[in-house]
Amino acid sequence: MYELAVGVATVVKFSAVVPVFGRPSCAWTRMRRLLSHRGKQLLHHDPSSAVQTATSRCDAIPNRKVNMSSAMRSRRQVRLSRALGLPLTPKAEKYFERRPYPPGEHGRARRRNDSDYSIRLKEKQRLRAQYGIREAQMLKTYKEARKESGLTGEALVELLEMRLDALVLRAGFARTISQARQFVVHRHICVDGQRVDRPSYRVKEGQMIHVHERSQPMDPFQVAAAGAHRDVLPTVPGYLNVNLEALQATLLRRPKREEIPVTCDVQLVVEHYSR
Repeated sequence: MYELAVGVATVVKFSAVVPVFGRPSCAWTRMRRLLSHRGKQLLHHDPSSAVQTATSRCDAIPNRKVNMSSAMRSRRQVRLSRALGLPLTPKAEKYFERRPYPPGEHGRARRRNDSDYSIRLKEKQRLRAQYGIREAQMLKTYKEARKESGLTGEALVELLEMRLDALVLRAGFARTISQARQFVVHRHICVDGQRVDRPSYRVKEGQMIHVHERSQPMDPFQVAAAGAHRDVLPTVPGYLNVNLEALQATLLRRPKREEIPVTCDVQLVVEHYSR
């Protein structure tokens, strides 16, 4: 809480983020200009209205910052989709159709041929972005896939598909992988009647995924139960038995690579990690 004098005898109290080192924040600069100009005008007529106006405008600043951060999050997904060459969200797909080239000033310019390393790195990034996981999680899953029988690349995608947040998305409970992860972290999703708040939880064959009964009346789940996400999501794969109206899904068996709706050349991912 900071105090700034307006005029001679009136003091306006407001909250602003002031860095300890460096230049003042934008919120602090805007409030200083507001109080020095508009505050003096109102103070000449009605001091109480000057304090009320300045305080209300102070309170409106955090809301603007939240909206700006939300827009920046959406813009980040669009730029990442264009850089990787595939749409990661339904909103990014709309922008990707209009600008199917990499972002930046030289996105449409002709680029030199990519090296073998950059091709394999980009393919690994595409797979990681579709599941929204960190590099440490990706590497851990790859090491587990190496120990299984069969092709390592197919086992890698199958293990990633058995994550709880991925199955919540495939069942149609969420619109994007980020929303599915948020549902899990906020304890809205249950597995066999028990709340699970870890998106990396590996669902086993025969386990049932459902939305908690207290969370079902919420608007996002009512929209999902009405089938509003089916126009932007792939069809339900054969390894899931989904009852969308009841917001329930059961993993019937282990997913197979050809059934998983993921765009990736898994062999290039294996070559990247085994270099």
